[in-house]
Amino acid sequence: MLRSKKQKRVFLIGSIVLSLLCLGPMVFSDWAFSTSLTLLVMGEVLFYILILTSIRAEPGMKKSTAHEWRDAIIFAIIAATVIRMFFIEAFTIPTPSMEKSLLVGDFLFVSKVSYGARIPNTPLSFPFAHHTLPLGESKSYLEWIHLPYHRLPGFGKIKNNDVVVFNYPMEDFRPVDKRENYIKRCIGIPSDKIEVIDKILFVNGEKAVMPGEMQYSYHVKTEGSPLNPQRLQKLDITEGGLISDQGDYRLSLSKGSKEKLQGYTNVKSIEPIAEPKDARADYIFPSDSRFNFNKDYFGPIVIPKAGTTIELDIDVLPLYDRLITVYEGHTLAVNGTDILIDGEVATTYTFQMDYFFMMGDNRDNSADSRFWGFVPEDHIVGKAVFIWFSLDKAQSWFSKIRWSRIFSAIQ
Repeated sequence: MLRSKKQKRVFLIGSIVLSLLCLGPMVFSDWAFSTSLTLLVMGEVLFYILILTSIRAEPGMKKSTAHEWRDAIIFAIIAATVIRMFFIEAFTIPTPSMEKSLLVGDFLFVSKVSYGARIPNTPLSFPFAHHTLPLGESKSYLEWIHLPYHRLPGFGKIKNNDVVVFNYPMEDFRPVDKRENYIKRCIGIPSDKIEVIDKILFVNGEKAVMPGEMQYSYHVKTEGSPLNPQRLQKLDITEGGLISDQGDYRLSLSKGSKEKLQGYTNVKSIEPIAEPKDARADYIFPSDSRFNFNKDYFGPIVIPKAGTTIELDIDVLPLYDRLITVYEGHTLAVNGTDILIDGEVATTYTFQMDYFFMMGDNRDNSADSRFWGFVPEDHIVGKAVFIWFSLDKAQSWFSKIRWSRIFSAIQ
C-alpha cells in the first residue's frame, strides 16, 4: 500500500506516463494496439512494486516535480520493457494462415518463459518498436552492440503441435531478434522425420494428429445455382468464392464446414484441390531439381538436431547450405564434387543448433517451412498460450467483437 504523498504522487504521474507510452503507439498498427494493452495492465503491477521498493516514505525526503516525472518515466519504461522482453508479450493475427484455429483479428498472449526468454541480440533499440520506428521507415535499433544468442532457462521445450511465435528466418538483412514475427504450428521437432503425402502429414512414419479446425482448399460443384453468401457466413466459410458461371467454387473448408456443406441439396460434389505427385514446385524448399517436392507431396526429410553429425555430399547439400552459412555462420564453397566449409574439405557436418519445422493450419494458404525450410532455435520467440480479445473487422459496431473467443486457450 502506498503510504506517503510522494509515493502516491509518483505513482499517479508514472501511471499517466505508462499509459501514454503503452497506449500512444496503438494508432500505428494492430500489433502495437495489442502490445499496448498488455504492457499497460502488467506494467501497472510492476510499476506499483517498483514504487514501493524504490521510494521510501521519509518525511524529510523531497524532490522537485521535474525529478518526480523523471523517476516516473524511468520506472514506467523499465516496467513495460522487462515484461515484454522476459515474461509475456501480446501479438495479433494479421493473416489467415492459421485459420480456423486462429482468426485474423485474434489478440494473443505469447509466453516468453515457456521456452525461456532470449537475451536481446540488439539491446540498443527504441522502446516498444520492433524493427521500424513509428511514422517512418527508419530502423528502431542500433547495431553498435550485438550480443550472441543466449536463452534463459524456461518451463519446458517445444513439443509437436505447439503454436509458436518465431522470427522469420529469411530476413537475414536484419538481426535475428528484429526479424518479422510469424506464428505457426510446430509440426516437427529436432530428429523428427516428416513427410506430406497427398496433403496428409506424417511424422516419423505415422499420420500426425490434425488440429480440429484446420482448413484445406476444395473444389465445390453445385447444380448451377449459386451458394447463398449468408449461409456460407453462417458456416464460417470466409475464404474463396465463385470461379465459374457453371456453379464452380474454390473454398477453404474445415472438416466441420465441409460436412455441413455436403448436406446442401444444390451441392453436387466437394473435392480437395491438390498438386500432382510428380509436379515439382520451384518455390518449395529446397528449390532444387534433385528434390521433387510440392506443398502436397513433400519429403521425407529429417529435421536437424544439435550435436548430430550427418554425411554431407552434393546431393543433400541443398537441404543444409543455408543452415551452414546463414544460421551457423560458416563459409561454404563447392569445387566439383568437393564441399569446402571454412576452407576445408568436409564430408560430414555436425549441427550447432536445434531446428524446427512450422506449418500453418490453413494448409493451402500458408507460407511456412514447406516454402523456406527450417526454423533455428535462436529464432524462437515464445509459445502462444491464449486469446484475450478478438475483433472481426468485416463486422460493424459491437458485432466486431467475437465474444466466444475472449480468454480462450490456444490448442
